[in-house]
Amino acid sequence: MSDTPIFQSTPRKGVKDLAGAGVIRQYRRGSYLFHQGDEAPDVFFLWKGRVEISSLSLTGERQLHTTLDRPQFFGELGVLGDMPRTSTALALEDSTVWVTKGEVFLSFMAGHPETSRALLHALARQVLAHEAFVEDLLFLDLKGRVAKRLLQLVSPSLDELPPDGTVVPAVVTHADLASLSGGSRENVTRILSEFQRRGLVERDGRRYVLKNVSGLERLAGL
Repeated sequence: MSDTPIFQSTPRKGVKDLAGAGVIRQYRRGSYLFHQGDEAPDVFFLWKGRVEISSLSLTGERQLHTTLDRPQFFGELGVLGDMPRTSTALALEDSTVWVTKGEVFLSFMAGHPETSRALLHALARQVLAHEAFVEDLLFLDLKGRVAKRLLQLVSPSLDELPPDGTVVPAVVTHADLASLSGGSRENVTRILSEFQRRGLVERDGRRYVLKNVSGLERLAGL
């Protein structure tokens, strides 16, 4: 927990005290941690495993937001905003999660301004990411958006792109990419098939391998 970005400037004793104020829960694959619309009394920290964060639109369409596969906090937005859950969390594999009460988390933040600042920076980056997604919808065609999402799956900030041959770390389905790119699954499937024919990507079991990063970069307008 101390190695996560929001705690990098926090004294280890403080992090240890916070950790002691929570409990460890085990979630089996296919278990829901919380649902969109639920009350939000707790904050979660993924210790190990893989958790999918998604939501349903007003029209009932599923929107994938992200897949968590490394230690990090989640579920804090409902606690910070004192509002119901805006998304659903599903364990994609057996997962170990630390959980604490929202009041405990808020009290800790109030006593550690350096952690509050780091959390605000993280939330600001999320806002910028959402704004960038809207901009992509306006100015990038679907092919460019799919290429960009594939690159972001291995390099979220896009500041330093990976070498050719990099494997996408999480299993991502065509439906997932469609949700992340703002397109239909059928169109994304056709685009991925074209990418494979052009040698931009290939499949390695259930994962994608980025074979031509510079080609994807050009399509993404980077």
